Amino acid sequence: MNIAVVGGAGFIGSHVVDKLLDHGHEVTVFDIMMPHRGDVRHVYIDITNISSTSVALTGYYDAVYLLAAMADVNDIFRNPTEAALVNILGVANVLEAARRNDLNRVILASTVWLYEMSPEKIGVETSPLDLSRVKHVYTGTKAAAELYCHAYQKLYDQDFTILRYGIPYGPRGRGGTAIANFVRAALEGKPLTIYGDGMQYRNFVYVEDLAEGNVAALNPVATNQTYNLEGIRPLTIRQVAETIQAALPGSAIEYIDARPGNFTGTTVSGEKAKKELGWEPRIDLTEGVRRYIEWYRGFVSKQT
Repeated sequence: MNIAVVGGAGFIGSHVVDKLLDHGHEVTVFDIMMPHRGDVRHVYIDITNISSTSVALTGYYDAVYLLAAMADVNDIFRNPTEAALVNILGVANVLEAARRNDLNRVILASTVWLYEMSPEKIGVETSPLDLSRVKHVYTGTKAAAELYCHAYQKLYDQDFTILRYGIPYGPRGRGGTAIANFVRAALEGKPLTIYGDGMQYRNFVYVEDLAEGNVAALNPVATNQTYNLEGIRPLTIRQVAETIQAALPGSAIEYIDARPGNFTGTTVSGEKAKKELGWEPRIDLTEGVRRYIEWYRGFVSKQT
């Protein structure tokens, strides 16, 4: 298949590109940055501009992955309108470009944070979302992006697939995420800083597992469907810090005030992805952290 990956130079996108190529697909990376490898075509794109987005996506693609987004909740808290430009307007522009260019399907990266708006104890893809329960601009932008996908399908017959990610980690991981911050701090001899009491929990998902889930979503059964791509099991932030502390002995853990609107966590089911796409996560936290530390040490050594 001929695949476009918008945001293919980013953390998750670069791994999706790797897995797509491993599976024999043709890949074009659309990004403001150069891709991490030289054997893929690269096209500059600014998804906040409809004209340049529409022109850039001219051509035939079997599917368009939309992975470009503002994802750091701290950046979004400080810059809420910029987040709306990228995470909402950018999504609308890619959907419109796909419509204008007769592209088959847009595969959107969303988030399990949406389940903070659900009254149900376990988040499944059909769980009702109560908008009055929203706690963060990030979640609001992702909800709006999903609504655009559904609206474009109903009004213009533009197909989509929505993938609600757990919290990704692994090689090439950006700063600002808990595991990346903890590992960097531990290697620099600094304390591992936890916001709040550390009992907020996540299903951290290793990025290569997540990338395989993205490839699995090319299956036609995923057309106009939503899937949770979650980690193996819920883990508190404290447990994560303690896992890194065990891998890098000598690190201290400190607690500071919780961040505004921080996601406390919810239980999310991955059964639909397992049943329909044959996907489930395989790398547990201990092994994933080991791999990430190994990569990070190599990365730092190349910078010095």
